[in-house]
Amino acid sequence: MYEQGYTRCHSDHYVYLKRKNDSSYIILLLYVDDMLVAGSNMQEINVLKIKLVNSFVMKDLGAAKQILRMRITRDMNN
Repeated sequence: MYEQGYTRCHSDHYVYLKRKNDSSYIILLLYVDDMLVAGSNMQEINVLKIKLVNSFVMKDLGAAKQILRMRITRDMNN
């Protein structure tokens, strides 16, 4: 991930962050064989997914509903 411009979080080594000059960001969370991608720009997220699919055997399960027994809710209006 370092080659792609991501930095590893100092407090949690399974979290990677990439910030762009236009204030957009992508957060990549890894846990065993699960991955959660969050960010401010869906286009950048899709580019990351394409790069990951070309490097690893994986499938996109769509929008996350939960991770590590925590339910994820979204407020698309805000």
